[in-house]
Order: sequence, then structure tokens, then C-alpha cells
Amino acid sequence: MTGSNKRVTIYLKPEFHRALKVKAAETEYSISDLVNSAVKRALLEDAVDLEAFEKRAGEPLLAFEDVVRDLKRHGKL
Repeated sequence: MTGSNKRVTIYLKPEFHRALKVKAAETEYSISDLVNSAVKRALLEDAVDLEAFEKRAGEPLLAFEDVVRDLKRHGKL
């Protein structure tokens, strides 16, 4: 563990803890490595989502009700 890592307490469901222990034992990764990797993946997914939102920020907003009315008007519903 390097000096830049922070120690935290988390509470896992017993089945998740068991799965992490098994995976750590079967790989060369520690439970901390596995948890850090999962958190990093989740944050990267959020970053991708935020980027997509930013790209679409200039698009006109459509109210759901208007979309449904338009679908009905054109015989699609």
C-alpha cells in the first residue's frame, strides 16, 4: 500500500465479501485492488455518460407528452 492510498471502512454483503475473497485468492489481486478496479470502472462509466450529456446540451428539449401526442397523430400508437 502506497502513501497516497486512503484507508476506509466499507460494509459488504457477506456473499459479496466471500466472492471477493475467492476472486482474490484465485488471482494475483488483493481485495483492495478488486474494489479499486470496480470503483474506477463505475466512475469511468459516469464520465462517459457526462460527456454524452454535454455533447447533447444544445439539442432542443422534447416533452414526453409531446412525443406521445406526435406518435398518436402519425398513427404509430
